Amino acid sequence: MALPSIQQAVRFERTGGPDVLELVEVPVPSPGPGEILIRHAAVGLNFIDIYQRTGLYPLPLPSGLGREAAGLVEAVGDGVTRFRVGDRVATATAPVGAYAQFHVLPESAAVAVPDDVSLETAAAVMLKGMTAEFLVRRAFHVKQGDEILLHAAAGGVGLILAQWAKSLGATVIGTVGSEAKAALARTHGSDHVILYDREDVAVRVKDVTDGRGVAVAYDSVGQSTFESSLASLRKRGTLVLFGNASGPVPPFDPLRLSRGGSLYVTRPTLFDYVATTEELDASAAALFEVIRSGAVKVEIGQTFSLANVREAHEALAGRQTTGSTLLIP
Repeated sequence: MALPSIQQAVRFERTGGPDVLELVEVPVPSPGPGEILIRHAAVGLNFIDIYQRTGLYPLPLPSGLGREAAGLVEAVGDGVTRFRVGDRVATATAPVGAYAQFHVLPESAAVAVPDDVSLETAAAVMLKGMTAEFLVRRAFHVKQGDEILLHAAAGGVGLILAQWAKSLGATVIGTVGSEAKAALARTHGSDHVILYDREDVAVRVKDVTDGRGVAVAYDSVGQSTFESSLASLRKRGTLVLFGNASGPVPPFDPLRLSRGGSLYVTRPTLFDYVATTEELDASAAALFEVIRSGAVKVEIGQTFSLANVREAHEALAGRQTTGSTLLIP
């Protein structure tokens, strides 16, 4: 297929709601030294995209959006050794701008996609899946017999993390916002499901664990779940905060951690856990292995065209999505 000179891409010139996103025509870029050009098969949506669009995580404006995508290598720059034209690749750590038909990125930010993993699956799972990988294997090492709490268990990361933790021998307690999401969570690794708007999460957790509390609470919601996460931990338990879907957690007195049982709180980000090419390759390899083994099944809940990017953001921000959300260029 011939390489066009113009492509469609999403851009925004000011921060704000979904209405700031515009579909525009821009030149197809050429890869420089050490870079590759990808023709996207699919692009993944993530909450970090919303944080950047709203200005919570500031970007220099005007800007593109999106870091997660999969497709075929269309061109390579001088000195590229990891990939060749025609290779199937995916990325979750590319420079922003993946909401487009084509994207240039450093070869060190891409990984090879196995032939038996579809490009759509790779786009749906790279950022969320590698996030799940470092959460269950490195930010906190989940092991056989651990009881864990997982907020947003029917979300993109939640569905993957629950299955992965279950495959490691953990008991997963998931929280969701509806009966439909509860059913989805149960079929994707959650042993117990709590409807957070109808039940006291910490009380249910203590009931399920016979008063012990959980070894770790994974919290991507933030402000509205922070208190219940802390209250659900066992002595020396760990709270892993990895998102702010409901808003940032307010400042708190560290003495609360000692009073709660010598608790730990960490606020990691994926990019610090795939900071080198070796770490990136290892994380992606572990992710593709659990997919290929069947331990983790990837749920693509909904797809949107680039032209419907505003609708996609509204659905994601409004917690109206399940599993992963894709843009199809």
